[in-house]
Amino acid sequence: MKLIGLDVGTKRIGVAVADSGVRIAVPTTTINVKNGAEFSEIAHLARQNNTNWFVIGMPRSNNGNKTAQSSYVENFAKTLSEAIPGAKIRFQDESLTSVEAENRLKSRKKTYAKEEIDAEAAAIILQDCIEHLSVTSKGSTATEHFVSTADFDANISQAKSEKKGNSMLKKFVIILLAILLAGGVGAVVVYSWYNSSLGPVYQVADCGELKDDPRCDFIDFSVTQGENIQIIGDNLESAGIIKSSLAFQIFMRTHHLADQVKVGEYQFRRTMDVEEIGNQLKEGAKNPNVFSFTILPGSTIREIKASLIKQGYSTAEVEAAFSKNYDSPVLQSLPASTEQGAERLEGYLFGDTYEFYKTDSVETIIQTALDAMWKVVEGNNLIAQFSSHGLSLHQGITLASIIQKEASNYEDQRKVAQVFYSRISQGTTLGSDVTATYAADLLDPNREIYKDNAAILEIDSPYNTRKNRGLPPGPIDNPGTSALLAAATPTDTSYLYFLTGDDGVMYYSYTDSEHNQNIIDHCRNLCNVSL
Repeated sequence: MKLIGLDVGTKRIGVAVADSGVRIAVPTTTINVKNGAEFSEIAHLARQNNTNWFVIGMPRSNNGNKTAQSSYVENFAKTLSEAIPGAKIRFQDESLTSVEAENRLKSRKKTYAKEEIDAEAAAIILQDCIEHLSVTSKGSTATEHFVSTADFDANISQAKSEKKGNSMLKKFVIILLAILLAGGVGAVVVYSWYNSSLGPVYQVADCGELKDDPRCDFIDFSVTQGENIQIIGDNLESAGIIKSSLAFQIFMRTHHLADQVKVGEYQFRRTMDVEEIGNQLKEGAKNPNVFSFTILPGSTIREIKASLIKQGYSTAEVEAAFSKNYDSPVLQSLPASTEQGAERLEGYLFGDTYEFYKTDSVETIIQTALDAMWKVVEGNNLIAQFSSHGLSLHQGITLASIIQKEASNYEDQRKVAQVFYSRISQGTTLGSDVTATYAADLLDPNREIYKDNAAILEIDSPYNTRKNRGLPPGPIDNPGTSALLAAATPTDTSYLYFLTGDDGVMYYSYTDSEHNQNIIDHCRNLCNVSL
């Protein structure tokens, strides 16, 4: 069963999707709030995903009371249930998800749009709901925790009750710290001790390179029915997996993880920090020989390599795997001049969450992602659709990769595609800043040479479409399904310019003067963000 998560704002709505069987929420897009038209877009997404199950973030004050935004979300949900007959809705308590979402994005990329924060926040809300239901649904089905319009009041009361429970956890920590301080321990000392205790027992740069190092060994650990967070923390400390049971308990309670730990058999390394261990306890025990690996839409080969190394593969085996040639029909349209190696694979590793055995090679992971991309290409008849616009499959994926970086909303992606097709037909440059950024990442990833936007936009590279006409020689990232479909089915408009405003809305124009006015009116800050 598919679930759609919504982070509802007054200007934009973040969207995420998850399969209840896989239980991993993935940020997908954002929808602009525009006089009720947003409900039609949500209904369209629901039809695309063949679902009418929604999880909506419910904001509240720290004491669990309603806020103005809570009432706004409640009214939004009622309207949604009217717009989509049979819609089933669950409110999921949320607190500071936008802050957490932004922190996650900062850890993954240098620059990002406001829309990406909203979509990431929706994924956090949806993931929290999935994990909560996996605990509370014992003896009942998960679907019993969703409601129709008539049950909204009861559902809102449930969210309030959950928030109060979280407030009690915060009070626990405040009292604990007060006791420590009252005992003569300085605040700085307490803070330093806590942060240090959250770190791994052993600091090891790369367990992939040190597979025989005993510090990198996996330790079996069991969580049995009835064990509370204190017992679990004490057991982890006794096993030498964490530094401090007390710090672990504080972290788990303040991050609302204490009541989400799942029973099962785990494997942990002493090189894992408390956050990694806590998240694993929340996700639940898996086959110790299996791991999940996620490729996000819009990620680059460089980012995927880093994720593989973090997973435990050595730098040497990752580089060796990406230097090889792979047999996949999706690669057949590559130009003969394309070099072997990572350059051939950019754009062709489909963004999804996969499961692999720990004994699987990096080559197996790459081949699986290539096969998944081919299924999307074949299933959506993309070769024929791109051909109708005069593009090969390689060129279509290249265009989709630029669209992926320029817009996250499907309808905006289609308009951006139209702009690029119009500019190609007129013989002008695409003028895409994100291609210049990619060119700089290839030539000067640490920005030691190209230190400002003006220099980056003038960079001498075939990937820089601010200077060169037509498409770049290949993709600049691995595009998702919506960007691929947008490149195949652009809107029937005639814009020549676009930009994303400070408010997260995309503005389109027909002339250079209109575009410059849009910059003045709507893009005083975002248009000056470092590339």
